[in-house]
Amino acid sequence: MWTHAPWQGRFLPHPLPPGERLRSYATWCNAVEGNTTFYATPARSTVESWARQTTPDFRFVVKLPKSITHERRLTGVEEELRSFLDAIEPLGPRAHALWVQLPGSFAPTDLGTLAAFLRRLPRSHRYAVEVRHRAFFDDARSVGLLERVLAGVDAEWVPFDTTTLFQSPPTSDAERDAWTKKPRVPRRSVALTDRPIVRYLGRDAAERTIEGWRQWIGTVAEWLREGRSPTVFIHTPDNADAPMLARRFHDDVRAVLPEVDPLPEPVAADPLTLF
Repeated sequence: MWTHAPWQGRFLPHPLPPGERLRSYATWCNAVEGNTTFYATPARSTVESWARQTTPDFRFVVKLPKSITHERRLTGVEEELRSFLDAIEPLGPRAHALWVQLPGSFAPTDLGTLAAFLRRLPRSHRYAVEVRHRAFFDDARSVGLLERVLAGVDAEWVPFDTTTLFQSPPTSDAERDAWTKKPRVPRRSVALTDRPIVRYLGRDAAERTIEGWRQWIGTVAEWLREGRSPTVFIHTPDNADAPMLARRFHDDVRAVLPEVDPLPEPVAADPLTLF
């Protein structure tokens, strides 16, 4: 996301060489979703550049490639998994969690496959699983079975909260596109581990996005009081204002818990001049 074109020259200085964009983004937010890894395993040299641009406490939540999760559906993936783990090794402690996003067709009947896959993963990483099959939200038995599978390896369940998006019909092209692609599932706000991860999708109108995350402020504050270390990703359909909104969410949590550390001061979007 740190290369998102609408942010260049607005939130991030422009022009910036590719090897400096993440460094600039990291002054706005202290975590990032690794979505690009879903489409292809990055070169190790690319990951080394990510590590150089961030401090050791910066958080990457890195998505496993779709060849593992969607095409092979967690079966017979030893070679692909080995290549992926080798590629991301330079992140070191920055790899906050490896994110196993499963397709909507991955159902409760597939939980045995998920359990076997998770048990084979190296314990040197933390893992987080996102499911989209409706049964995992509507059927109490399926919920319990998935929670037991994840608890067995200390893996987190990543909720993708799209309830604000689907509250009323879309009003922009980006919202209409999101309506056709994003999962329509109930909000889930249960943490299984000490590192809960939340993905929240609002609307293109900032005020509607802010209104929709009110419940999460209380939930995140409670997790912090319990000694957990949550990571929250704020999205809108067009993501045009996402860095600003992420900082606003952080400020809203600090308004409830002032002891939470502030985010770093972002770099100026415009180059400094003498005039």
